[in-house]
Amino acid sequence: MNDSTLLNDSTLLKDSTWTARPPRDVVVAAGPDALSFLQSLVSADLDGLGDGQSVRSLLLTPQGKLEADFHLARVGDAAWLVGEGGHGSQLVAALERFKIRVKVEVDLRPDLAVLAVRAPEPPARARADDVVVVPVPWPDGDRFDVVGPTAALDEAEAELAGAGVTAIDADVYEALRVEAGIPRMGFELDEKTIPQEAFLDRDAVSFSKGCFLGQELVCRIDTRGHVNKYLRRLTNVAGGVPRGAEVVVGDKVVGAVTSAAGGMGLGYVRREIEPPADVMLRWDGGEATATVTSLPLIG
Repeated sequence: MNDSTLLNDSTLLKDSTWTARPPRDVVVAAGPDALSFLQSLVSADLDGLGDGQSVRSLLLTPQGKLEADFHLARVGDAAWLVGEGGHGSQLVAALERFKIRVKVEVDLRPDLAVLAVRAPEPPARARADDVVVVPVPWPDGDRFDVVGPTAALDEAEAELAGAGVTAIDADVYEALRVEAGIPRMGFELDEKTIPQEAFLDRDAVSFSKGCFLGQELVCRIDTRGHVNKYLRRLTNVAGGVPRGAEVVVGDKVVGAVTSAAGGMGLGYVRREIEPPADVMLRWDGGEATATVTSLPLIG
C-alpha cells in the first residue's frame, strides 16, 4: 500500500468507526501486594483506582529514563499492564528486580490480546467478566482497547463488524497513529527517552503522589529545567521518507525521523526549532521537504 493510499484511508477513517489488532503485550501483576507494589514504582497515582478503571503510566529507571509505557487497568486486586508488543518481557524483568518481600507475581500473558476500537461505545461482548475495556485518549476523540482472550476479541470484532464497523489493517492503523502523534515503544520511545521529550508527563505522570522510581529527574525538569529536544509531527511530507532520515534546517541537522506513514511523520527536533517550521528531510539517496508542527493535544 503506497503513502497516498494510506493518507486517503486514514483521513477517511478519522471521523469514522474502526477496529484493529495492533501488537500488544499484556503483563499481569497479581497477589495481595500487587497494587501497593506498583504504586511504589510507576509514575501514575494508583490510589483510588477502582476495579475496572485504568490509567496511563510509565515505569522509569532510577535515572529517570523510560523503561516502559503502558495503560494499567485494575482487575480486582490485580493489575493488567497493556503495552507495545515485543516489550512485555522487558517490563516483567524490570518489575522483578524490585520484588523484595512482597506477595506479588508478575507474568507476561500470551493468552491475552488487544482489539483496538474506535466506536461510540464498546460492544456488548466487552462487558463480560473475561474482558477489560481500557479507554485510550486520541486527539480526535477517545477510543479504547478491549483486552482479553483471543476468542473473546474475535466475538467482539464480529459484533462490531455486524454493526458496520470497519476492520483496518496494520498499515492503515500505523498511518492513523502517526497522524494522531501517538509515540510508540521501539520507534519514538526507548531506554534513552526522558518523559518530557515526548510529552508523556501530560497524562502518564503524577506530580502529587508519593515517591516513584525515577521521580527526581522528572520533577526537577518540571520545576526548573528543560529538555533539549521534543517529539514533533512532520506534515506536508513530500515522498516516502525512511526512519532515521535527518531533519535539517539550513546546513544544520536538528533532529531525526522516528516514524513515517501516509505523508506524515514523527521525529525528535531540537527545542530551538519552534513549530511551525519548514525543514528538509535527508537520507542516503533522497531528500524531501516537510513542516515541523506541534503534536495534537490529547484529552
